[in-house]
Amino acid sequence: MHKLFAHWRQFAVYVSGGLLCALVDIGIMQALIRHGVHYASATTAGFAAGLVVNYAFHARVTFAANASPASFMRYLCIVGVNYLLTLACVAVFEQLAGSPLAGKLLSLPLVALNGYVLGKYWIFK
Repeated sequence: MHKLFAHWRQFAVYVSGGLLCALVDIGIMQALIRHGVHYASATTAGFAAGLVVNYAFHARVTFAANASPASFMRYLCIVGVNYLLTLACVAVFEQLAGSPLAGKLLSLPLVALNGYVLGKYWIFK
């Protein structure tokens, strides 16, 4: 029972880190837009900053692992896989129900679970 609680606690930390990184992403994007940066550049900068903070947070806090170029490359692979998973969910719900938002919302827990499991057992092993 204690081991199950530890996994749920770690998953909660993982999700909290994701929320923090979303705030960094959106905050930087909005700040840059307010300072006259084109929205596409601002979005890219926010995404990149959120990505780096996300990796560092999960390496240090969620999984207590050392960051390395190899684990960062594995992390980027999972980012790509999760992006494709999100696109697939959005496309399916657009075709079946005319609701890309429903697909995006469905993808969020799938991406979180996939990122957590692969983070724990592959990226930060």
